[in-house]
Amino acid sequence: MRKLITPFLAGVAILSLVGCGSSDDDGSSGSQNGSVTLRLGYFPNITHSQPIVGLARGTFAQELGPNVKLDMSKTFNAGPSAMEALLAGAIDATYVGPGPATNAFIKSDGALRIVAGATSGGALLIVRPDAGISAPKDFSGKKIASPQLGNTQDVALRSWLLAKDLGANESGGDVEVVPTQNPDTLNLFKQGDIDGAWVPEPWATRLIQEAGGKVFLDERSLWPNGDFVTTHLVVRTDFLQEHADVVERLVRANVAVTKWINDNPVDAKKLVNDGIKQVTGASLSQSVIDAAWGNMTITYDPLPDSLRKGADDAFKLGFLKDEPDLTKIYALDSLNNVLVGEGLPPVKG
Repeated sequence: MRKLITPFLAGVAILSLVGCGSSDDDGSSGSQNGSVTLRLGYFPNITHSQPIVGLARGTFAQELGPNVKLDMSKTFNAGPSAMEALLAGAIDATYVGPGPATNAFIKSDGALRIVAGATSGGALLIVRPDAGISAPKDFSGKKIASPQLGNTQDVALRSWLLAKDLGANESGGDVEVVPTQNPDTLNLFKQGDIDGAWVPEPWATRLIQEAGGKVFLDERSLWPNGDFVTTHLVVRTDFLQEHADVVERLVRANVAVTKWINDNPVDAKKLVNDGIKQVTGASLSQSVIDAAWGNMTITYDPLPDSLRKGADDAFKLGFLKDEPDLTKIYALDSLNNVLVGEGLPPVKG
């Protein structure tokens, strides 16, 4: 396990060093002539629906106002790269999963804050029908993929295995957990080189529809009310301190887009699919996006209980050196100001 964890921790430690980077060079988020540039990152993925829809409908630009220049030119494929960009000062805010955000917060000594939620759910354990897996005990001796060592789904998989008295090879168990990029997981699954995978949407649905996989476990079944954070909105702490008003307008836009998506799911799915195609060059099939959409919830609630459990699980697995202190990771005043102003109940942090 140490051989796997050491490079993971070293990579995260690097993030804490680049967190000292300044944002005062070209492309700075600083004020010039009364204007501010907000550089907002996201992933071209259905679990990042708000930034895609908000960009397409102009909601972010409208809520931010004429004195804020919105730059959404930077997109990412993985949480660690998004966190590296944020801590280096290359972006000011981004949508990202809970695992990378927690790791970066701890290793950078609080250089970021979570200001709103985005997505809940949308992670499943899919197995090959011919792998002989019908009960937890059947995972013994099997090869199961996760998206990345120490990422949100990887921690969830390893924790679930331990809870079932199994465990990965590195922790004394006999399940081979294979961190694999999602596109490669699909190919390996088709070829029969892996027996299953714990993956986020839309990859779970693609494993089902394109590779004949079956759902062994929907992660929602492990959480109270089926709610657990998949994506949320984070900002650099120094940007929040310097431009609290801009952050509140960004959060207002996130709430507005969330409500619109939930009120207009058919139109939202089309905008998301179009946005994915613009960035990646390929769209999802309608059957994939329809099925995947039903496995997740679009929400502005950051669902802090699930974040804390994920951090505790990462510590128990050895991905975090010290027991995590997340006391200041949330900065939800802006979100609650917006919600109360619209007559909606505030969220907890």
